[in-house]
Formats: sequence, structure tokens, C-alpha cells
Amino acid sequence: QVQLVESGGGLVQAGGSLRLSCAASGIIFSIHEMGWYRQAPGKQRELVAAIPSGGSTNYADSVKGRFTISRDNAKNTVHLEMNSLKPEDTAVYYCTAKRLFNRYWGQGTQVTVSS
Repeated sequence: QVQLVESGGGLVQAGGSLRLSCAASGIIFSIHEMGWYRQAPGKQRELVAAIPSGGSTNYADSVKGRFTISRDNAKNTVHLEMNSLKPEDTAVYYCTAKRLFNRYWGQGTQVTVSS
């Protein structure tokens, strides 16, 4: 079955950095669009960044210039490098894999940014 396993979350001070990773199995990784979503308490889940199998990346306006998404098709992994973190980045971050009408989700990893 499809598994997306996130890692790298934690507690960091404002201005700090974290690197999230997601290891995928059970899918043909290279043909899936990979992405990161986040959900803060009391808010809707929102797209943070996406990287298609080919083509340009896509970022939420709130993270442009601070976050970078990348993928390694040889290792079936996708990463999210997060710099200059702000308290409003605090959320559970979810890895997703999408192909046509199918979208898969990981269990999520907590990111907490203290002020």
C-alpha cells in the first residue's frame, strides 16, 4: 500500500530553520506530483509547496523566498527546506502525492515556531 512517512519536524525559535523529509513507498514516485500542506489549529489545511514530476515548483505566497521544495526520484523522497521561520508557520505539515484523481497523505509532522 501507499506510505508517506514524514520526518524532521520539531520546535524551533523564530528565525531558525528546519528541513522536513518525506519517504514514499507503494507508488511510482517519479510520475507523482509531490507536495507539502499544513494545518494550523482552527484553520483549514493549505498548500505550502508542490513539485510536479516535471516543470516548475509552486509555493504559497506566505512562504515564497523562505521555503524550498525539492525531490530525489532515485530515493523516493521529497524535502522541504524552511528558513526564516515565523510563529505563524506553526502547524502540522503533511506530505502528499498526487497523480490524476488520486491523492495520498502522510500522517503529518508537527512544526512549532516559538517567538
